[in-house]
Amino acid sequence: MAYSSLATTAGTLGAAAYGFNVEAEWLSIHEETIVLPRLASAYDGYRIAHLSDIHIDDVLMTREHWLTTVRMVNAQKPDLIAISGDFITADASRYAEDLAVGLAMLEAPDGVVGVLGNHDYWSDGNGETVRQVLRATGIHDLTNRAISLNRGSSKLHLAGHDDLWPNPIGPNDPSTMKPVLDRLVSELPSNDAAIILVHEPDTADFTASYNRFDLQLSGHAHGGQVRVPVKGALLLPYLGMRYPDHRYNVGSLVQFTSWGLGCSWPQVRFGCRPEIVMLSLACA
Repeated sequence: MAYSSLATTAGTLGAAAYGFNVEAEWLSIHEETIVLPRLASAYDGYRIAHLSDIHIDDVLMTREHWLTTVRMVNAQKPDLIAISGDFITADASRYAEDLAVGLAMLEAPDGVVGVLGNHDYWSDGNGETVRQVLRATGIHDLTNRAISLNRGSSKLHLAGHDDLWPNPIGPNDPSTMKPVLDRLVSELPSNDAAIILVHEPDTADFTASYNRFDLQLSGHAHGGQVRVPVKGALLLPYLGMRYPDHRYNVGSLVQFTSWGLGCSWPQVRFGCRPEIVMLSLACA
């Protein structure tokens, strides 16, 4: 019995050490092909690097680790880089410079777009620190706006919605997205594929009801950070419980949720490596 208890304790400590010291920094490249029926042929094979939940700090996502991550992203040669929020965990002013150095190094022909996440708001009360970094580094803030990319006469539309949980007291209901989505849909041309960035993935049901967005990119759930066989994620956040794990078909919308790059507390991963997501778009 004593040997059994000792072995169990050693195994638990070993798993904890692995989760904190190995997997949390063991970055992976997750590749998927996403078929979009409205995608113009000019964008067939278009490569998007989807990054989420950077959570830059001085524990796990240090400046050094962040710059290593950026170099890995650039090595994938994406056409576009899309960041779906939570650039910072807390104390935004302290980490703004480290975040900016990496963002300024990101390279893609069609640039970098992004929206904020809940921690970006919580880190300073209004998200303005992160917005200033985005402006300073040339990142297109897609919050509540839409733009169109052009290849000849063909277009690919990009949109974004503001974070649904700017107040730590509790998240907003996805139905509060209606005024912004009504306006975005009215502004978007009626043809060609449209991609929307929203930090929280469980907004996908409401987004899909418009039948105008073909792909939603989200993060927030971190895949649960700790996943076990059969059960999957042990703990998931509000608005990250329904669609936490990569790809889902929600009506005509493809919802893709990244497991993220960094961690919020606790900074541990098990069975859920941090990832750079590389999405290749394809015509039907």
